[in-house]
Amino acid sequence: MIFTSNPPLSLYVHLPWCERKCPYCDFNSHQSSSFDETAYINTLLEDLQQDLPLIWGRQISSIFIGGGTPSLFSGEAIQQLMSGLRALLNFNPGIEISMEANPGSADESRFRAYRAAGINRLSIGIQSFNDRSLQLLGRIHNGQKALSAFAAARQAGFDNINIDLMFALPEQTLQQAQADLQQAITLEPEHLSLYQLSIEPNTLFHSQNPQNLPDDDLSWDMQQQNQALLQQSGYLQYEISAYARAGRHSRHNVNYWHFGDYLGIGAGAHGKITLPAEGRVIRQTRQRHPEVYLQKQGSARISETRELNEQDLAFEFMLNALRLLEGFEKSLFSERCGLPIQLLDAPLKAARERGLISVTPSHLKPTTLGLQFHNDLQALFLDIDTSDMHRVEPEIHF
Repeated sequence: MIFTSNPPLSLYVHLPWCERKCPYCDFNSHQSSSFDETAYINTLLEDLQQDLPLIWGRQISSIFIGGGTPSLFSGEAIQQLMSGLRALLNFNPGIEISMEANPGSADESRFRAYRAAGINRLSIGIQSFNDRSLQLLGRIHNGQKALSAFAAARQAGFDNINIDLMFALPEQTLQQAQADLQQAITLEPEHLSLYQLSIEPNTLFHSQNPQNLPDDDLSWDMQQQNQALLQQSGYLQYEISAYARAGRHSRHNVNYWHFGDYLGIGAGAHGKITLPAEGRVIRQTRQRHPEVYLQKQGSARISETRELNEQDLAFEFMLNALRLLEGFEKSLFSERCGLPIQLLDAPLKAARERGLISVTPSHLKPTTLGLQFHNDLQALFLDIDTSDMHRVEPEIHF
């Protein structure tokens, strides 16, 4: 693998505790009424220090503080975290610093403290404004708290806010899904993340399947309705679940989808780092349970380090990049994977024949059908043959 440059670099910080574990959540979150936030922040910064030799001289273009429920942490703790990050890292002058917050765990004073600490983008996990839907989802807030939290964030000075919203919820009708989205649009957030509820393994919903879920036809109608309403309201869809006002894309997530690099610190956090001089890409995973993560020292906090082979790189790149409606420039594949684009000729031909992808001499992007059957499109890139990667034929243009 030959790399000519470093990709953009981001940082993910995982704060793992929640007031209550939601029955649909498969993230690494842990219910707790008390934890030592100072000890955890200190451990995060120690954790980051051991990774610094991997990224000497590189700038951080974005930071995302996720969870769990990061807004359980005090303003003082977030100030301590941000001060430590500034001391250790080289921030891009226009860095985007996002933080997740839940309506049930934050108020205006806490939002003001986060803003003063340097957080400049807030992602509020509202999920629904309907009290019955929120109850069925196991959320700790109601619709009024959701509205109050958004207003508090604006009062605190946040001018870049994302709302997380879900649809196809238990007992939800087409009209209720529309009302949820219309309420979100009325608030005029800069960004909306709109997800269909999915039942994931290792969740309470998986073992105790919720009743009266919308069927596939109704869920599809909800999605079509939502997309039309968002487009009419000036929100541009740029990824399968992401919509934004002009110029308000999530730069952190776009870096993921463009297969950029990112450090991951905190319990269960994942990272991906390109080492051009060594011709390799590595992934790291931190110890998953917060108590174990806190107890370990130095490199023992890393539970796994794995080098990506050619098949890993090609598949993971396509897994991410094909989420974007605009697709990607072909040159980006070689730049981020260190591999020739010709390796994709066979699966690209199959995808084009099935109407799932559009291919030009310089660009690839999923078709409308490819976005609808995204899993089928991704699956075509699972078993890419890299045995002749040094003897590839001239690229096939479709």
